Amino acid sequence: MTASRARTAAAAGCLTLALLGGCTETPRKTTPVKPSVATSAQEAGGMSRLIAAARKEGALNAIALPRDWANYGGLIDGFETKYGIKVTVDDPQASSQDEIDAIRRSGKRANAPDVIDVGDTFARTAARQNLLAPYRVVAFDSIPDTQKDDEARWSNNYGGYISIGCDAHRVEPCPRTFTDLLNPRYKGMVSLDGNPTRSNTAFAGVWAAALSNGGSFDDIRPGLDFFAELDDRGNFNPVESTSAAVETGRTPISIDWDYVNLDYADRFRGKGVDWQVAIPFDGSFAQYYALAVNRNAPHPAAARLWLEYLFSPAGQNLRLEGYARPVLMEAMREDGTLDEAAAAMLPTVEGEPGFPSDSQLEKARVTVDLGWAKAVGD
Repeated sequence: MTASRARTAAAAGCLTLALLGGCTETPRKTTPVKPSVATSAQEAGGMSRLIAAARKEGALNAIALPRDWANYGGLIDGFETKYGIKVTVDDPQASSQDEIDAIRRSGKRANAPDVIDVGDTFARTAARQNLLAPYRVVAFDSIPDTQKDDEARWSNNYGGYISIGCDAHRVEPCPRTFTDLLNPRYKGMVSLDGNPTRSNTAFAGVWAAALSNGGSFDDIRPGLDFFAELDDRGNFNPVESTSAAVETGRTPISIDWDYVNLDYADRFRGKGVDWQVAIPFDGSFAQYYALAVNRNAPHPAAARLWLEYLFSPAGQNLRLEGYARPVLMEAMREDGTLDEAAAAMLPTVEGEPGFPSDSQLEKARVTVDLGWAKAVGD
């Protein structure tokens, strides 16, 4: 009998005895790999080994994570407290494109970003450019297939709906639809959170405007036409809508994610800002944001542990506290780990959201990149 046949016969015999309660085959042990090449916690030797390695590194370099965005303040504090790892955030107001540029520019330097949080259109770009490390979090299989990369180079973590925020102390009445925004009373008031060629939030705002004006996932151009008209009427405000701009009144109307605008409403209540939030029924657009590990992360264990934390029930429930919809919301509702009280605070939206395909995203991205400057005269 050959060696291969002997192994086959032994395995078959063991299976027969196992069914009778007698024999069990000893699982093969695998040697843990370095965190920098681990594609899962299991490959790194298990969660305890990954945690130990991350604590030894002691630091995590992040970028573009404002504390008031989707409860990153609570997430950063929770991660530091739980693991004793210091999180440093460079350029909190940076755009998704800025994050990709930072990874490419920093190479293997010690101050390179370990992790990124970008719109999934930008995550796809970074993956194609071989900037991201494949990593499957423990909850990877529970993430809907449409919200993750097949090769695990990025996974969506949280999302929301485009909304219209408005300071009712400065604007009367507040607009509730994209059609309303064209009213002459809103001259110089309507802003976006950045430039849509670099900011995923602003890009989503253009797509929502397209849907409200006869566009579709196949055709974002009506969104460009809408902002061209908004600009021609003098209603478009080129100032980037940030928390500081909202608080000081420089952007009295802002097209932004619902979780951002709802956070403004909470934070500025009693501070002279009456921030009202509406999800426009004429342009309902939802999207998720993706998390990923830099292929050249200077703190590879901490980077992977950060993703594990943000995809854990604790991390996902902290998203809810910031009005963001966790990608694992339905799975957590089924297994009983969802914070139902926090989930009940989310605004009600009619119907189920649809999401564009990869090819539709790419087509829309090219259209906006080529047409935005012409639309608003930037």
